[in-house]
Parts: sequence; structure tokens; C-alpha cells
Amino acid sequence: MTEAVISLRGVHKHYGYGTARLHVLKGIDFDVRAGEFLAIMGASGSGKSTLLNILGCLDRPTEGEYLLAGDDVSRLPDDRLSLLRNERIGFIFQSFNLIPQLTVLENVEVPLLYSRGRFKDRRKRCAEYLEAVGLSHRLHHRPAQLSGGECQRVAIARALVNDPAMLLADEPTGNLDSKTGREILDLIGELHRQGRTVLVITHDREVASRAQRRIGIRDGLTHEETSAA
Repeated sequence: MTEAVISLRGVHKHYGYGTARLHVLKGIDFDVRAGEFLAIMGASGSGKSTLLNILGCLDRPTEGEYLLAGDDVSRLPDDRLSLLRNERIGFIFQSFNLIPQLTVLENVEVPLLYSRGRFKDRRKRCAEYLEAVGLSHRLHHRPAQLSGGECQRVAIARALVNDPAMLLADEPTGNLDSKTGREILDLIGELHRQGRTVLVITHDREVASRAQRRIGIRDGLTHEETSAA
């Protein structure tokens, strides 16, 4: 059996104290195997965003264990957590999260700024990933000069540039029209077919239908796990 990139065991998340304590995640357990495409579906208020933050090492569980590529990240100090997040997780956000003052090439380079590689080597690597997502003609444009679909392609190239253990996509088509959204889903599907591990957080059934496996989340608990036919 392929080894797990992600393992969650008994993950709880609380916010606040005393009578104001809010129990958001109530014991989450699942694995994501290397090379798998998993969708986590949930409505607003289901705990989906809190789970996303934990999976992306942007927050820690109050209780339980989170293993990422074999390392327990549940209690890592902030500096190590930040480094691990940069090296092992490629983020694809609904709002793209590009830096408007930087060119397309410079935006893709951001995750590599902590590396010790030579400037020319970094730039070459970024250009190669931009070519792979069909944007070799846009290297020196800025985000404001791009369409929404092009911005998301830049975000995908940026997510890939560190060769992360997994791609974590948060509503990746949420700000796109349906035609462009399908093109982005096709691209994510192609990355999966190339062997990438992909985890998508979404409320959209069309997006979730592209995944090999789907897990629902409601009221802080997972339910209704299904697999593609």
C-alpha cells in the first residue's frame, strides 16, 4: 500500500475558553495516500476552513496528531512549521494571493527565496513551471494585467515550484467563470495524473467529482466517504 502523505488521528480544535469555548473539529481521522486526489466537501460553518488551516500548517490542533510526510507537525515551533509549510505544501487559493507589485515570474519565485540556489537557476526553474501551465508568454506581466484563469495558473506554478509533498487547493475555481474553472480543474487533474498528491477543499460538487475519493465534513465531523467509480 502506498504510504500516507497525511495522517490525522483524533484531531480536535477548540477556540476560546470556559462558557465561550467553541468546539469546531470534534475528532477527525483520515489518511491521504501519496499520489491520491481527495476532495473534502462541506458547507459554510462545517469546520472545513478550520480543517484547511490545520492541513496547511497555518494552525495547530488542540488535541490529536497530524503527520505530514511522516513528521508530526502538531506541536512544532513556529519557525519550523513555517519552513515545513514552505517546503512540503503547495497552496492554491480561491483568491490567488498573488503579490500585485511583482511580475508573474517573481510571484512564482517567492517560495524559493529561502533556498540557497543561484538566482539564475531559480529563475530558470520558475520559467519552466510557467511554461508547463501555459504562461511562458506572460513572465514579465503583473497580476493586474492577467485574467482570473491566468492568475490561477500562476498560483499553480508557484504551488509546484518547490516540488511539495502535496497540493492543497482551497475552492480553486471559486472566483472563475465556469469555462475557466473547468480548464483549471483539467490542469489540476493532469497534475494528479502525473503523480501529484492533491487535496481540494470545496463546497462545489462539480469540483469534488473530479477527485478519486470524497469526504464530507459537517458539524466538525467527517461523514459520507465515497470513491470514484
